[in-house]
Amino acid sequence: MSDVLNDFYKINTLEVVDTIATAIITVNKDHTIFKGHFPGNPVMPGVCMMQIIKDITEKVVDKKLFMQSAGNVKFMAIINPNNTPELELEMAITEVEGGGYKVKNISKFGDTIALKLTTNFIAK
Repeated sequence: MSDVLNDFYKINTLEVVDTIATAIITVNKDHTIFKGHFPGNPVMPGVCMMQIIKDITEKVVDKKLFMQSAGNVKFMAIINPNNTPELELEMAITEVEGGGYKVKNISKFGDTIALKLTTNFIAK
């Protein structure tokens, strides 16, 4: 977990089959980020979701990564940690030429897709 999001979430399970990583996480609804985003009506910041995807990808590939680019970023539902603290992240992780990684992610709670994202990482 990154220092940026210290105690922001915990990984309950992480399974990797071939190039597909599936993580179940629980978001800490009491984290200070939610006091400012937004008081009384907490909403998961999109940048935090992107950081979680990076953190989990680093864990899977066992390398420190830097986000090179992101495309097809689609925030499709609001994640309120009081209502839906448990999230499922499915990531198709493929190694690309030059030692980088392309990640196609779908993040959801229950049957509701909250985020679709394709990103490219390079090793630090």
